[in-house]
Amino acid sequence: MSNAIAQDLMTIADIVEATTTAPIPFRITSFDGSSTGPEDAKYRIHVANTDAVAYIATAPGDLGLARAYLMGDLIVEGEHPGHPYEIFDALKAFYGCFKRPDAATTLKIMRTLRKMNALKFQAIPEMEQAPAWRKALINGLASRHSKDRDKKAISYHYDVGNDFYALFLGPSMTYTCAYYPTPESTLEEAQENKYRLIFEKLRLKAGDTLLDVGCGWGSMVRYAAKRGVKALGVTLSEQQYRWAQEEIKRQGLEGLAEVRFMDYRDVPESGFDAISAIGIIEHIGVGNYADYFELLNSKLKTGGLMLNHGITYPDNRPRHAGAFIDRYIFPDGELTGSGTIIRHMQDNGFEVLHEENLRFDYQRTLNAWCENLKRNWHEAVALAGEPTARLFGLYMAGSEWGFAHNDVQLHQVLGVKLDEHGSRGDVPERMWWQI
Repeated sequence: MSNAIAQDLMTIADIVEATTTAPIPFRITSFDGSSTGPEDAKYRIHVANTDAVAYIATAPGDLGLARAYLMGDLIVEGEHPGHPYEIFDALKAFYGCFKRPDAATTLKIMRTLRKMNALKFQAIPEMEQAPAWRKALINGLASRHSKDRDKKAISYHYDVGNDFYALFLGPSMTYTCAYYPTPESTLEEAQENKYRLIFEKLRLKAGDTLLDVGCGWGSMVRYAAKRGVKALGVTLSEQQYRWAQEEIKRQGLEGLAEVRFMDYRDVPESGFDAISAIGIIEHIGVGNYADYFELLNSKLKTGGLMLNHGITYPDNRPRHAGAFIDRYIFPDGELTGSGTIIRHMQDNGFEVLHEENLRFDYQRTLNAWCENLKRNWHEAVALAGEPTARLFGLYMAGSEWGFAHNDVQLHQVLGVKLDEHGSRGDVPERMWWQI
């Protein structure tokens, strides 16, 4: 540690050294001219100004770091902002280096931060949502996952702009896990294969009816309609709805495919042969699972099949997603383990026939999205602004890391609605789909 620690004020490097145990995995440089960390570190972090320090000081942890990074006040060198995947290994190691300084050093740190005016609360970045507790106070505690609040939460994330999403999703306009027939398959091949897998698991055939809840840009709806299925999709994103309806018309599928700007709870029809729920359960709320599965069960004919495809934790212990995810990515989003999903399906009218974990497929999917964003970075910044482009790059790269390290998983769960005698009808006993 430098001699500055014995003085009244400290440098940024002094503060880092006082709050971490060497060696740290970054070379850190600062606007005050100080630096610390290995000279040969793979990644360098530059603290560009006092705003970066203020973001971190007033919101310690992921939230403050994210705010400073998104606003360009914390600059990471050695990675591309569209795909900062490997940096998460270094960040995880960095978190393990933190330590609590002694009382005297803590006082010097506080005096230094106060002197550089870094204890002030910064303006919150425009794209940040209010924290869950504040939203609850504003909207009423009972309104979490109300239709109006869910609509606003979905709009926040998905109505960024169809042209922006197209830059990294590619032609399929699919924002859910693909299913790779081989590790070398393209993203488009893998997305098509995902819809093929779901179509086959649901035993759909020409003349059947399908309800796709949380349909996104309508890819599952169009896939089914092209094969003679009358398919209805619903989404709470107005931009997704408009794009999907135009694509249905462009492909001449109006007679079989329809997408509505509607909450799944308001669909009046019932008696569907099958229901697909691809990437919606993350927005439902664990406390609403019973109502969710009970309602969807009521929409099926006896012997009808439902496939739930969603992100899960690797265990069933309850936990919060964290401030960064709640405020920047999926407001009010909640995850749980696949066992909890299976239990609620079983408790609400479904016999569970099959489940599988596709976490490595999601890792590959996210890698492809990140590479697309990296390739189209300048256009993404022009369309949505650099903070939003950085946000999506950070989120998708962090998610890729999470699937690779089993922090999160992706489970497909297939269930059938039984009759009062426990019969499945003509649903076979064994798997009937091609893996």
